[in-house]
Amino acid sequence: MAIRMPRIIKKSSDIPKGHFAVYVGEEQKKRFVIPISFLSEPLFQDLLNQAEEEFGFDHPMGGVTIPCTEDLFVNLTSRLRK
Repeated sequence: MAIRMPRIIKKSSDIPKGHFAVYVGEEQKKRFVIPISFLSEPLFQDLLNQAEEEFGFDHPMGGVTIPCTEDLFVNLTSRLRK
């Protein structure tokens, strides 16, 4: 079974249809592009709940910011269905 890795994309115009960008990491400088289908996954919803608790709806980077390490994010998203 192949591990699906989230992609890092620099410009918002490069985000493919059916995907969205999130910022991850201690400094929230890494931006990952992930499938919208992740929104229905309980593991990803847990991350979004943590983001809401930490940032509310005021995300410092202007996009969804996930409060976890890059390693944890990659590990978790590699287990989700696309």
